[in-house]
Amino acid sequence: MSKIIVLGAGMVGSAMAIDLAKQHEVTVTDKSADVLQRLQKRESGLSIQTLDVTDKNALQATIASFDLIVCAVPGFLGYNTLKSIIESGKDVVDISFFPENALALDALAKQNEVTAIVDCGVAPGMGNVILGYYNSQLKLTDFECLVGGLPKEKKWPFNYKAPFSPMDVIEEYTRPARYVENGQVVTREALTDCEFVDFANVGTLESFNSDGLRSIIHTMAHIPNMKEKTLRYPGHVEYIKVLKEAGFFNPNPIEVNGSSVSPLAFTSELLFREWKLGREEEEFTVMRITLKGENADGRRIQVQYDLYDAFDVNTKTSSMARTTGYTATAAVNMMLGGLFDDKGVFPPELVGHNKRCFDFILQYLEDRGVTYVKRETIL
Repeated sequence: MSKIIVLGAGMVGSAMAIDLAKQHEVTVTDKSADVLQRLQKRESGLSIQTLDVTDKNALQATIASFDLIVCAVPGFLGYNTLKSIIESGKDVVDISFFPENALALDALAKQNEVTAIVDCGVAPGMGNVILGYYNSQLKLTDFECLVGGLPKEKKWPFNYKAPFSPMDVIEEYTRPARYVENGQVVTREALTDCEFVDFANVGTLESFNSDGLRSIIHTMAHIPNMKEKTLRYPGHVEYIKVLKEAGFFNPNPIEVNGSSVSPLAFTSELLFREWKLGREEEEFTVMRITLKGENADGRRIQVQYDLYDAFDVNTKTSSMARTTGYTATAAVNMMLGGLFDDKGVFPPELVGHNKRCFDFILQYLEDRGVTYVKRETIL
């Protein structure tokens, strides 16, 4: 039995800790004692400890006795936390999805003989794993990822609930989206190129440009066409565009009745109330990965993986926590089982090329009811 510590007891961190506790000795840390106590009531077998990860000395002292670290802190804390973990010489699986380039820590990880798997969620995460595997099987020309997490019950006007911070969602709506087209990196405004796409179990959803390619722009630069788009219920994009164009996402303070107010902070506060996902509110995750390329015989092939996963009413676990968290806990068990022990920083596409790792992660997810349905077509 291995000793694992999970940094962060939020929605996904909690789900990962509960899953890992089935096989390992697990401690969970968080800055909030209340959050930790609520988690321990759900799973009494977990050890809990308050910790502020910004206190580097406290962080490194806390993780010193553990075999592997799972980092599930908020994105703005992620890079420095991961760096401190690597400096401690500890293997780590990270889902903090920080904006910085994790590969900048690759040399440090190798120097400290650390295995660090980053961006290990659903998207980024499982989509990258699938891409990495088929990059070793086909001469790929196209990769597309469509993904979204949505509430089952639509509520006007936005028909949306956020499984994570509204500020992070707004970042998806404001950050320019990078794509690869004909071998060139192209930048477009977020919320553009809207298309309607039909999905089983869901119906018609609206896809739009968002900046989700992350590491594969660098690691898979030989693939000439790559894009990621976010999915929402139809009509959502129009309302968000109105807010964006009217200045509600402007971070620069404006003066209102003698007070300085940031429109973005104000909007985030309002949307937090509007978009807050209830602890037992039913939601689902939908994703479609489409790859095109040539096989060894020169035949052109399309491979499609579809995911539909819903809130688990028995365990009261959100779909976003299941699809994100169980990808990461699969990677944890894969590493502890000796299937992957290369040293350095590895986005999931650099793990998925290994067939044993690819098969292990897919099976681990399927064992927990997270099922990717594959369809292969000769073009």
